[in-house]
Amino acid sequence: MNQEKVLTVLLGPIVSEKTTMASASNQYVFKVRTDSNKREIRAAVELHFGVTVEAVTTSNVKGKKKVFKGKVGQRSNWKKAVVKVSEGQMIDATAS
Repeated sequence: MNQEKVLTVLLGPIVSEKTTMASASNQYVFKVRTDSNKREIRAAVELHFGVTVEAVTTSNVKGKKKVFKGKVGQRSNWKKAVVKVSEGQMIDATAS
């Protein structure tokens, strides 16, 4: 794995009511690079936050079609990763 790419995999946490409720069960949601894979995401979370990752689930989110001043456009596609950490460990996602 390229160490330089691992450092740039995580783009930021996704903080919403739904993801805050998921953090009660040791799951945290991050926006990640679209070309990243589960191994790179696992390595990035373990490196940045110093926790043990049990599982990583990813999904590609399609950008919405929007109309602005009569012109049709599309938002960017992006990738979401749900990371489950070991019992008793926490990530302060708001501080990253």
